[in-house]
Amino acid sequence: MKAKEIKSMSKEEINQKVIELKQELAKERSTIASGTRSENPGKIKKLRRDIARLLTVSKQKEANSSARDR
Repeated sequence: MKAKEIKSMSKEEINQKVIELKQELAKERSTIASGTRSENPGKIKKLRRDIARLLTVSKQKEANSSARDR
């Protein structure tokens, strides 16, 4: 997921996507913890980075909106 795509999303969409990705990350981690091999070993890294990107853009939007309110 690119930052450009995220910036075009609304706050609600970003929050929903974060929840979705966190659930997917938990699923991947439980798969590995159960002893089975993941189909894509780099998926956890990608999920973590996507979550971080979403949260970063969310915070930036929040900061921009609060700066405008002043």
